[in-house]
Amino acid sequence: MLTGITIAAAILFVVFLKTVVVVPMRAAYIIERLGKYRTTLEPGIHFLVPFFDRIAYNQEVREQVFDIPSQSCITQDNIQVEVDGIVYLKVMDPQEASYGIGDYRTAAVNLAQTTMRSEVGKLTLGNLFSERESLNENIVKEIDVASDSWGIKVLRYEVMNIYPSEHVVSTLEKQMEAEREKRAEITLATAEKESNINVSEGERQKAINISEGERQRRINVATGKAKEIELLAEATAKGIAMISKEIQRPGGQVAVKMQLLDQFIGEIGKIMHSCDIAVLPNEMANIKGIFEGVNQVAPNINK
Repeated sequence: MLTGITIAAAILFVVFLKTVVVVPMRAAYIIERLGKYRTTLEPGIHFLVPFFDRIAYNQEVREQVFDIPSQSCITQDNIQVEVDGIVYLKVMDPQEASYGIGDYRTAAVNLAQTTMRSEVGKLTLGNLFSERESLNENIVKEIDVASDSWGIKVLRYEVMNIYPSEHVVSTLEKQMEAEREKRAEITLATAEKESNINVSEGERQKAINISEGERQRRINVATGKAKEIELLAEATAKGIAMISKEIQRPGGQVAVKMQLLDQFIGEIGKIMHSCDIAVLPNEMANIKGIFEGVNQVAPNINK
């Protein structure tokens, strides 16, 4: 009796398990009835027909991430690089993901590898590093178009690592070293150029300052000479005026003649003293005549 009850309870429990299904929030269940698709169960509790309905597929509806294994690619400039990445996708239609393709995960990874090789071949090595964002966008577009019938959506793709070959790395290091030396030489040349410009500007300003100083000195000297000539001219004019005034007085003309005679005799004496032979005019041949003329002038001077 107890054994029969136990068997009946076990059968009822199995029937209950086959009848009641609880779908979690992160999943979608594909139900088949007698081998044919019947419905897709959303999260919650559902009831099935025992032995007729079964859960054929359990699809993950959250965003999933898959590693793209490293693979060898050839760039546009024929350089071999190793590239790997990751792809983010999400199941949008559980039915298509179940029946549209056998394994969308493996298919997405393989398609990402193929698309990555194709897109890398369109870029040079330099552009491969600088245009990584555009490379990711192009790969996403290509995979998304191809996987549209699989019921999945490729959200984004990220190139993780790019490994050039050792020979390429060595060549790039030499190129970078040459570029650094080039920049250093350009910097030194620019500094030397600026230094020469500054020196020439200094020399130019120095020459300008010297010429300005010389010009001002000459102006000052000329001004001084002009002032000196002006003062001498004024003094000479005053002296001549005074002499002219004194000549107009009685005996003035005689005094002038006496002064001139005295100067004349003095100059003649100097000439005769410095010369071995002296030639005198006829009027001075007779020294007595000279003194007589002086004696005649003397009384007038005394007056």
